[in-house]
Amino acid sequence: MSHRRKRLSIAIVILVLLVLAGAIYLRKIAPPEAARLLPESDGIVYINLRPIRAATHFEDHPVPHSPEYQRFIDATGIQFERDLDDAAFALHRMKDPDGPNGAVAFSEVFIGHFDGRRLAQYLGTLATSQETYAGHTIFNIPSEGRTVRVAILGYDIVAVSNTPSTEQIHSMIDRYRTAALPFAGSSLLSKHYRQVPLLSVAWGIGEIALPLGKSGGIHVMGVRLPIPVDSTFIASLSWAGHIHLRIEEVAPSESAAADSTESLQMLLTLVHALEGTGSNQPFDADTRAFLDSLAVERHGDQAIVTGTVPMPLLQRMLNQPEELKGVPGSSVTTKSTPAKPAQEKPSAHAGSAKKH
Repeated sequence: MSHRRKRLSIAIVILVLLVLAGAIYLRKIAPPEAARLLPESDGIVYINLRPIRAATHFEDHPVPHSPEYQRFIDATGIQFERDLDDAAFALHRMKDPDGPNGAVAFSEVFIGHFDGRRLAQYLGTLATSQETYAGHTIFNIPSEGRTVRVAILGYDIVAVSNTPSTEQIHSMIDRYRTAALPFAGSSLLSKHYRQVPLLSVAWGIGEIALPLGKSGGIHVMGVRLPIPVDSTFIASLSWAGHIHLRIEEVAPSESAAADSTESLQMLLTLVHALEGTGSNQPFDADTRAFLDSLAVERHGDQAIVTGTVPMPLLQRMLNQPEELKGVPGSSVTTKSTPAKPAQEKPSAHAGSAKKH
């Protein structure tokens, strides 16, 4: 009898281990939490700054701060280049491109390290009103004819939206309550995230949202790129001993993908011809290496561009000075009489908000 109990115990332990291994595997291949919290949208962009920061050390290079951004740092202790870990952006195409939001509105989720009390106090100085939804305070901040809504979801998560209605910020709060589900998220994420390469540190999914004109397509260096308005794009940067770029256009047909592939190959030919003209090179060595690595191919209804991004080029891109705004979302601006900056030294734990 004891022998049977022993075998039963071993079977239970094995079953538990298999369940745990399965759960860990599902969490590994599931979309990141910041992306899962985003509402329904026309496009998604996600950036994991932790491996990028470790590889490039861009936080060690001081970035010139605008006065507005410096006021934000003094008041909240948040310094984006040091404290932000993950950022996810949802793009919402607007019916009226001439409206306050322009052609696209944004919803955003930021994960990092910050002092929630100081951030809430700062947001309170900017907000003209506040709303409570599902136990969370939403700060309504006016900005250039629209309202930017900010909610602190958890000790390390902030949600922001500048869409015309409250639907998107409410959706992010609702999704936060079910964030433990590994495959929760928007329909766009559910449909296409499996096409994002594993170990991608940054990626984007969405339909083309450019004004294409009567003839369709866009023009680059005189080459027309016949991109159908119903094409879906999956772009990614992944690490495989080097930074690998992949841009995939899922066209509505194989012939449309063939047209895109031909145009992209022609564009690369023109770029290489420009690169080889004269003694004055138009590109630096790292940019030339990146351009030389680009390749275009087609697989059925997919036109695919791949390439390798040299680490020095990525470091320069990340270390470019930015005139950062003072609140999560570039559409958020301080009032004409900003709050008095905090006199205390900024906290070492800050950071889950960015421009919009």
